[in-house]
Amino acid sequence: MEMKMRCVCLVLGLVLLMTASSDSEPHGAGHPDECCFTFSDIKIPPKRIIKVEKTSSDCPQPGYIVTTVKNKFCKHEIKELTI
Repeated sequence: MEMKMRCVCLVLGLVLLMTASSDSEPHGAGHPDECCFTFSDIKIPPKRIIKVEKTSSDCPQPGYIVTTVKNKFCKHEIKELTI
């Protein structure tokens, strides 16, 4: 009985170790890294913008990710960026 219990504990420990150290991706393979699910309506001065990237066509809603020094914002359109 004691030998069976050791085997069960060993197997459960190995399964736990494999689960904790797996290299699985959080979104699954092929899922875009950044999508916009909510959009900001604030005006961002062009001089504060570091980078603008269009979201992937695989995202549920099209948009642009605007990176400033302090934050990232999701915008529907580029024309909203001007003052």
